[in-house]
Amino acid sequence: MADPYGFLKHSRQEAKKRPVTDRAADWDEVYLDLGPEARDEQVRTQAARCMDCGVPFCHSGSAGCPLGNLIPEWNELVRRGDWELASDRLHATNNFPEFTGRLCPAPCEAACVLSISHDAGGPVAIKRVEQAIADVSWEQGLVRPTRAHVSSGRKVAVVGSGPAGLAAAQQLTRAGHEVTVFERDDRLGGLLRYGIPEFKMEKKVLDRRLAQLRNEGTRFVTSCEVGVDVTVEQLRERFDAVVLAVGALRGRDDRTTPGRDLDGVHLAMDHLVPANRACEGDGPPAIDAAGKHVVVIGGGDTGADCYGTAVRQGAASVVQLDQYPMPPAKRDDERSPWPVWPWILRTYPAHEEAGERRFAVAVEEFVGDEAGHVRQIKLRKVRVERDASGRRVVVPVSEEAELLPADLVLLAIGFEGVEHMPLLDGLGIRLTERGTVSCGSDWQTQAPGVFVCGDAHRGASLVVWAIAEGRSVANAVDAHLTGSSDLPSPVIPNQLPLAVV
Repeated sequence: MADPYGFLKHSRQEAKKRPVTDRAADWDEVYLDLGPEARDEQVRTQAARCMDCGVPFCHSGSAGCPLGNLIPEWNELVRRGDWELASDRLHATNNFPEFTGRLCPAPCEAACVLSISHDAGGPVAIKRVEQAIADVSWEQGLVRPTRAHVSSGRKVAVVGSGPAGLAAAQQLTRAGHEVTVFERDDRLGGLLRYGIPEFKMEKKVLDRRLAQLRNEGTRFVTSCEVGVDVTVEQLRERFDAVVLAVGALRGRDDRTTPGRDLDGVHLAMDHLVPANRACEGDGPPAIDAAGKHVVVIGGGDTGADCYGTAVRQGAASVVQLDQYPMPPAKRDDERSPWPVWPWILRTYPAHEEAGERRFAVAVEEFVGDEAGHVRQIKLRKVRVERDASGRRVVVPVSEEAELLPADLVLLAIGFEGVEHMPLLDGLGIRLTERGTVSCGSDWQTQAPGVFVCGDAHRGASLVVWAIAEGRSVANAVDAHLTGSSDLPSPVIPNQLPLAVV
């Protein structure tokens, strides 16, 4: 650390966004392309705010980054302008920093020591520095295929090509195993491809990383549902180990609300997937927000993705509903003290573009027309409480109901776990009460030689946790096949982030 007063000299600066009128009219990433020189200068200044703390909570697995990214190290290297060494240090712990730099909500920043006090000017812009290192790495040709020198002669099947599956596949391929990734969709990437909107991460960012994996020797098979197109018997016969990285895509629904079965009421992914396919050139989406009054139910990331997608499709209006009260703008030290993930109001770029958000409200009824299509929602102010058993209960606090226009309603109220699939039945794997696949301390499931990682194991979570689990399961599979492993294992199966309960 060259300057211990860097955080006092320089204020935190987020990356600048493109004008709302421009970005809401296309599907390009929302942030402004400053050009390499201006970007590098700004990012180096932001990296200079890092204090190189004696105890760097930013890469603590319990509070900050589960990957254990060596954040103070590459912050200092960026400050000095040593992008190549910074790239080496970043890729030492993270297979896909361009994914996390764009998509991760940055628990590392929440755990930054500069987050302790509001007077410190805010945490280091770690996520911005990370993305810049990744982008410079590609621009300068620093990302190269890493091929194994010796083949183990062992074969591994990875089921699912999301971030967890890709991380596991890359690590195992580099360890000398012959890895085949199976994907049931027609294109690779899982939710990175069809769940994340183009304006958050352009798919060329994913495609160039897939090209690296192919050049390293990882094999890919698309449009193949394991358990159907490839039977469990064939899987067992052809492979020495199997990694389940199938995600947790079973969307949560609420069939108890009157009018739920009206046309125009859909789960969020039924909207996002066709919209992403349209961006891939597959033709117009079956569910289109153009000219419609759109209501998004759910205040999380998926709801914001639906929000931004509806705006770009030309919605007449967009309203996002959240049954919880509006969070505070700053961290409440009593409710979520540093360094835990803070309960604060999170405003996504999409929220700046159009529409509105409503808090502490819930839908009482979906109201349709004579043709059976939703046209309005009946809304009531509510309070969320806990009953005697600890379950959440939504209690109305108003006698009056409000009617909002709604031609398209999108339910973004979370996920219930792994989808029911023939593969799990064939392997004899039963889901937990949370809808996930359990495993032992070695990441191995109830089925011998079958391992699990990512959302399939944790439930719907962050991209950084998916990559961390993918890297860890690669270590376990490597040890299973060879007796030991030198691959990194940043997390253990039962690890949870630090939280106040």
